[in-house]
Amino acid sequence: QVQLVESGGGLVQAGGSLRLSCVISGRAFSMYAMGWFRQAPGKEREFVSYISWSAGNTYYADSVKGRFTISRDNAKNTVYLQMNSLKPEDTAVYYCASDNRPYTVVVGTTIDDYDYWGQGTQVTVSS
Repeated sequence: QVQLVESGGGLVQAGGSLRLSCVISGRAFSMYAMGWFRQAPGKEREFVSYISWSAGNTYYADSVKGRFTISRDNAKNTVYLQMNSLKPEDTAVYYCASDNRPYTVVVGTTIDDYDYWGQGTQVTVSS
């Protein structure tokens, strides 16, 4: 049984930082790319960031580029999202997800590229 568990969300003032973590179990973590998505109230889930299985390639949505950093520790089966210079518009539930293609070199930016998801962690940025 594959499980993804996010943590690290919370309430922060604009300009502040948070670090999200996502631990995956039940799957050979190092074989799969990982992604972060977010969903704000009344909006569709949107892509935030991607990291390849080897951590050699990362990709970001334009809205977070230069402020967020994705990383992974394959020894700990964990992917991270460091979020700096947070803005109120970053407020959302953040989800990590595991790509459905082992050892892929194709960047996954859509929901359909991922087959396992965490339960989400709330990030609230106050102005």
